[in-house]
Amino acid sequence: MIKDITIGQYIPGETFVHKLDPRTKIILSILFIVSLFIVDKFIGYILIVGFLGLTVYVAKLPPRYLYKGLKPVFFLIIFTAILNIFMIKGTYDTLIFEFGFIKVYSEGVRTAAFMALRLIFLIMGTSVLTLTTSPIELTDGIERLLRLIGKEMAHELAMMMTIALRFIPTLMDETDKIMMAQKARGADFESGGLVQKAKSLIPLLIPLFISSFRRADELAMAMESRAYRGGNGRTRMKELKFSNKDIVAFAIFSILFIGSFIIRFSL
Repeated sequence: MIKDITIGQYIPGETFVHKLDPRTKIILSILFIVSLFIVDKFIGYILIVGFLGLTVYVAKLPPRYLYKGLKPVFFLIIFTAILNIFMIKGTYDTLIFEFGFIKVYSEGVRTAAFMALRLIFLIMGTSVLTLTTSPIELTDGIERLLRLIGKEMAHELAMMMTIALRFIPTLMDETDKIMMAQKARGADFESGGLVQKAKSLIPLLIPLFISSFRRADELAMAMESRAYRGGNGRTRMKELKFSNKDIVAFAIFSILFIGSFIIRFSL
């Protein structure tokens, strides 16, 4: 399960998507999430699937990475769908199943399906962003976008967000190594009830916290030894510039975004 987490991973490449300005990818990712909640008909997800499939194909991303990113949250998606099915009530003429006090309405099934699809496409869309954007590019892109709101603390906020994102895979690998070492020493993380499983995590969490603090201290020392002083007066080897590729990307995405509005308010 831990190895299936793909958030924060980056796959180097020279594709059209990889070469886009990071600000373009961040903005399009945000608009993609907005479009997921604009669509309220299943036909609208045809556009979303088409756009997402085209992006994955152009970026030459292995589909298994997107699938691995979904595996850790399958339980959450199923649990959310079940809650919507049994908690949302509709009119009696839309009742499709009844067993004692359990009643299932068509509105609940429809809402559950929409929520499941939105969560799936939300995770896949954000995974494409991190898989095709290096941590340095992501930091620069977030910083430049935050400057539009306010220059103060823009660099620090962008740096903190990117470091946190970057160290997710590292901490997952560290967790997996500690878990394997504890299992070799006889630790059992599977059997027992909920309380027993929680207690069995103590030998895992303590070394993980110690390792995390050690890594944070090493990173701070490395940044200080390189005279890191934040964003004031900081120069970049590669300045961010919008190109024709970004215009093409916005034009292609506008089809999805405008189509989402047409499907919602016209059909």
